Amino acid sequence: MEGASDVRLLLDTAVLIFAVEAPERLSKRAYKVLKDPEHIRELSSVSLTEIAIKRTLGKLNISAEMARQAIEDMDIRVVPFTADHAFRLFELPAHHGDPFDRQIVAQAFVEDIAVVTPDEKFSRYKGLKLIW
Repeated sequence: MEGASDVRLLLDTAVLIFAVEAPERLSKRAYKVLKDPEHIRELSSVSLTEIAIKRTLGKLNISAEMARQAIEDMDIRVVPFTADHAFRLFELPAHHGDPFDRQIVAQAFVEDIAVVTPDEKFSRYKGLKLIW
């Protein structure tokens, strides 16, 4: 059961990748919020799609098993990408060229949650709450 002080965080795909392959690349602040039990760690289903596609293209070494294990170990809740999230893309300025990142931004706006990301392009979206 979620408490009144629980804060939802949407992890950018890079954060999950760093956590699996190179935890030292996480910022001190990101590491701290990821370890805080009062935070609800969430990952967009879009991120799993991105990892799967990039694995198939040979751009990532993370397997489905590794992703599943990281999600379990970090107590991450996978959030589906819905029609509401997709419709938000129509209003989203084209500040970021990566379609996966744009979907994460749209999802964060609709869900009204902060994004944990090292990607500086996310800061171009006015009103988006960021942690890094």
